[in-house]
Amino acid sequence: MELCAVFFSSAFSLLLLLLLLLSAANDVVVSAATSPPLKFGINYGQIANNLPHPTQVSGLLQSLSVNRVKLYDADPAVLAAFAGTGVEFIVGNEDLHNLTDARKARAWVAQHVQPFLPATRITCVTVGNEVLSGKDTAAMQSLLPAMQSVHQALLDLGLAGRVNVSTAHSVNILATSYPPSAGAFREDLAQYIQPLLNFHAEVGSPFLVNAYPFFAYKASPASVSLPYVLFEPNPGVRDPATNLTYDNMLYAQIDAVYAAMKAMGHADITVRISETGWPSKGDDDEVGATPQNAAAYNGNLMKRIAAGEGTPLKPAVPVDVFVFALFNEDMKPGPSSERNYGLFYPNGTPVYNIGFDAASFSPSPTTSTFSSSSRPTDSRVHFSSIVWILKIVIIEHRRRVMHIIGTPTQEIVFPKESDSSQELNWKHRWQ
Repeated sequence: MELCAVFFSSAFSLLLLLLLLLSAANDVVVSAATSPPLKFGINYGQIANNLPHPTQVSGLLQSLSVNRVKLYDADPAVLAAFAGTGVEFIVGNEDLHNLTDARKARAWVAQHVQPFLPATRITCVTVGNEVLSGKDTAAMQSLLPAMQSVHQALLDLGLAGRVNVSTAHSVNILATSYPPSAGAFREDLAQYIQPLLNFHAEVGSPFLVNAYPFFAYKASPASVSLPYVLFEPNPGVRDPATNLTYDNMLYAQIDAVYAAMKAMGHADITVRISETGWPSKGDDDEVGATPQNAAAYNGNLMKRIAAGEGTPLKPAVPVDVFVFALFNEDMKPGPSSERNYGLFYPNGTPVYNIGFDAASFSPSPTTSTFSSSSRPTDSRVHFSSIVWILKIVIIEHRRRVMHIIGTPTQEIVFPKESDSSQELNWKHRWQ
């Protein structure tokens, strides 16, 4: 009886210690495998025939701590690949004609959004893309009814509390953008924009804008300051009406949109940049499309976003952007620049160094493997120490039991730790 009591008491103590140590080990692994998410989102376009599988993209973005992604559709393979990652998604649907039908809108939401929740965090549906800056009058007329149908579908399915509805506009819907305080929408679009703003205010969804200072520089490089569009040191431009000084064009464009909305009676809607970026390559007439300028634009922008900057008009409201784009897309039509906005080549190699964690994930030429050098090595040491403590505890427990029952103990030797510790490698392999 005494032997049994000692044995089970010892076993219970060992079990308790094991649980405590395993809990600590788990905390270490979790803290080592996560890092603060970056404060910008990224556009994941797929107009290409050589892109990696969505599961590989999921690994890459998690390695980079990117936790917001914008799609132009609702690709089920992508949404499934990101299940359980915590990455937030904006999904899109450009089929305005069908979405104006309430029944079809509900069927689409039920098939393309609802099944993926809550495992995949879909937070917004964009209806159409740059519709009002196009020439399709029928599409312009269908835009708001389609958005209303999708919103009603979300309400009917009990999803409106977690998923909102918006649409992305080109900054060209502005008739005036300088100075920012004089921002105004085009008069010919007022009939569409006014009720659209009313809808945004009613449902609490953001006003999304695609803004590319590159286009302004490309159109007039002699009169547009390159440092001003690249977020580099410059004297800035003062708005005479507000006395606010702008040291970059993107912030001026954002505040111009705020001014245009205010002129239509709305100061209650948040502006978010759904697309912005800079091409690393272009045609001969696309001035400024270079890797150096692309690195400067995106790198400087990301530093400002990380600092939580607001615009001069709204300094307390952090600028919210989705960078365009994740990959170069080789099948996009138009000038060469359209195929060269990516931060990465399809094989996972960074197009240029933008001065954040992406620089630590350069794949080796032979293995095409992403590995993070930013993971804290201290966590590996702590985890290894815990493992060896467990080994010592097991040895001591066995020695005590053998001593009690009178059996000679044998030395227990654990193999030396291998130099190649795969379980702590944190690598994402591209097949």
